[in-house]
Amino acid sequence: MQETRETQATMVDIGFTVDGGALPREHRLALADALESALPWLSAARGAAVHQLKLPAGGAADSPLSRRTRLRLRVPREHAAQAARLQGCELHLGTHRLRVGAPEQRELLPHGTLYAHFVSIDDPSDVDEAAFLAAVQSELAALGVACRTICGRAQHDGSCGVRGFSLMLDGLSREGSMRILEAGLGRHRRLGCGVFVPHRSASAVGAPA
Repeated sequence: MQETRETQATMVDIGFTVDGGALPREHRLALADALESALPWLSAARGAAVHQLKLPAGGAADSPLSRRTRLRLRVPREHAAQAARLQGCELHLGTHRLRVGAPEQRELLPHGTLYAHFVSIDDPSDVDEAAFLAAVQSELAALGVACRTICGRAQHDGSCGVRGFSLMLDGLSREGSMRILEAGLGRHRRLGCGVFVPHRSASAVGAPA
């Protein structure tokens, strides 16, 4: 059934093609700073977030960009047109350059299973899974969301020192799913943390970022 204005999410995803040869695997902080330089309103926009910039697997410090790599932002619907103006910009990530191509807007739609590759509730030097899940449950309760939580692999990004876990939420209601998609969980949205996407299988929860 087609989404009506009354049922549309308050947030949307804007995806961009990108070109730049290669990027550091640990680039979250540099990417966040570059985006906020190009879009000064981004840091103050309620709920705005940066999706994980997916790179091909490998062990080298730098990774080539694939043709499928997309730069995706989750922004309030009223900022969608402003976000699309990122097209044509060249983002400076240290000595690397990321050229931003054409935008595509996508609606957020509820799914019973959502996945985030990196959720950071706090920044302890030694992340404790039990404490992490307790904090997640507290945030879910505050949002009025009931679901099954599946904690995955510990995650760490050396560019910003942020630690956390991958996380699956299963058995979500339509309303609960939309609340998670719009609000996320934990901290550091600008660094790509706490941003959930639909997923069909719990098997990916153990995959590295």
